[in-house]
Amino acid sequence: MIDAYAPDTPALLLDEARMQRNIARLADHAEKLGVTLRPHLKTAKSVDVARQLTGGAPGPITVSTLAEAEVFFATGHSDILYAVGIAPQKLKRVQALRQRGCDLVVILDNAAQAQAVAEAAVPAMIEIDCDGHRGGLRPDDPALVEVGRILYAVECLRGVMTHAGESYTVRGREAHANFAEQERKAAVTAAENLRGAGLSCPVVSIGSTPTAHAARDLTGVTELRAGVYMFFDLVMAGIDVCTQDDIALSVLTTVIGHQPAKGWTMIDAGWMAMSRDRGTAAQDVDQGYGLVCDETGQILTDYFVVSANQEHGIIAQREGANPPPLDLPVGTRLRILPNHACATAAQHDRYHLVRQDGGPLDVWPRFNGW
Repeated sequence: MIDAYAPDTPALLLDEARMQRNIARLADHAEKLGVTLRPHLKTAKSVDVARQLTGGAPGPITVSTLAEAEVFFATGHSDILYAVGIAPQKLKRVQALRQRGCDLVVILDNAAQAQAVAEAAVPAMIEIDCDGHRGGLRPDDPALVEVGRILYAVECLRGVMTHAGESYTVRGREAHANFAEQERKAAVTAAENLRGAGLSCPVVSIGSTPTAHAARDLTGVTELRAGVYMFFDLVMAGIDVCTQDDIALSVLTTVIGHQPAKGWTMIDAGWMAMSRDRGTAAQDVDQGYGLVCDETGQILTDYFVVSANQEHGIIAQREGANPPPLDLPVGTRLRILPNHACATAAQHDRYHLVRQDGGPLDVWPRFNGW
């Protein structure tokens, strides 16, 4: 049970034991593959979580905002990859961090960005498109060498990176392993093409949470990135990257009423606490706005948050299921497992750490912003 000093609801809970288990799982896998693990902190946005990911000492990290880079550099992290295509207007902030001793590297995929980065004397990695998911250059695109030459001429070419975002659309380890090989092959081929043109390419960086866990061979790759793995969520469980028992993040909520004729239980966690993310809607099982657990974290089979208003959530029974009636008195506390940990965490300014020994909840601050 959560101790008597539990916070007012809704509140964001972080299960320490599950988090530590998740962290160790990927760290061990990266070590076996012989690559450096560069955790992505876009989900956590927490100095305390960062310490867990890097073994208590600063290590290489990935960020998605310059605010993250600034906060983590201030707390000791100096090897940082800013893994969102650079907007030229942001280069002054990048330069400011670099001048203070931060080895902050940006990414880009076109000559206009490369020219701006070269003029600012900022190191960059070229983003490679491995699956048509988002940005990046194809490994055989002539623009790859063109962009590489702009950076290389001023000693700013750090390497290549890619992200298999389409791996989120398939289910199962075999499918994710295939995407991991596709990811590896694209990045390594791009690096070879740059080297073939006489350009150095020391870093070959790949990673998404599904492919990072399923990769079997990373020959030619130097580093692996993943983000949501320390927490996991229902989206990751829905594509078999983890189990529901691995999900370390949940929202603590309180029963505030009932609509018996409709089979509804009302709670005080709406989309402001859970987010509007419906990432499981396209999966085999739609988890609505989140899966319902009791206060200890045990899943209440076939009950989920079927609807959400700003500060109200509605729990209902899954259609066609026959679990025991959900008879919960007003004041009962529950936990809701999130669809998308990044989106749910972003609704909160702190984690309430549920410790392995069952002691009082600790508070770990988190931040948002760009």
